[in-house]
Amino acid sequence: MRTLILGIGNTLLTDEGVGIHVLHALAPALEGRPDITLLDGGTLSFTLAGPIEEADALIVVDAANIQGPPGAWKLFEGEAMDAFLLGNRKSSVHEVGLTDLRAIALLAGHWPDRRALLGIQPHTVDWGEQPTAAVAAAIAPACAAIENLLASWNHAA
Repeated sequence: MRTLILGIGNTLLTDEGVGIHVLHALAPALEGRPDITLLDGGTLSFTLAGPIEEADALIVVDAANIQGPPGAWKLFEGEAMDAFLLGNRKSSVHEVGLTDLRAIALLAGHWPDRRALLGIQPHTVDWGEQPTAAVAAAIAPACAAIENLLASWNHAA
């Protein structure tokens, strides 16, 4: 099973870059796993449609308004991810782009059955290269949640 872990964000905007920070924190634990691709999706682009369509499983990590305190995180899996994307258009500054990528993958016939979005509630989105303390504290638990999800998917396979 080919799994794409897509970190989204702008690392020049404090908490907005948390998806990329999680990706960097995950890298050592997943090194040497040819079945997993870590991809810095930046602030999204239609060029990501290809890698998404080629993946058997997809995990997206992004700052998102999950209606929680700063640093809170939530994992939306499968149809819950789709519902979050379609029902909360203002939950992330990238939401329109991710929704568009979903539509492209559906039209191409390959929106991964195994998919999840891990959203982390930002505190501040302003100029700065590091996340705020609350969001930085969420990185390790978010990585653990992703590793647990990968293990459960591998077990189910």
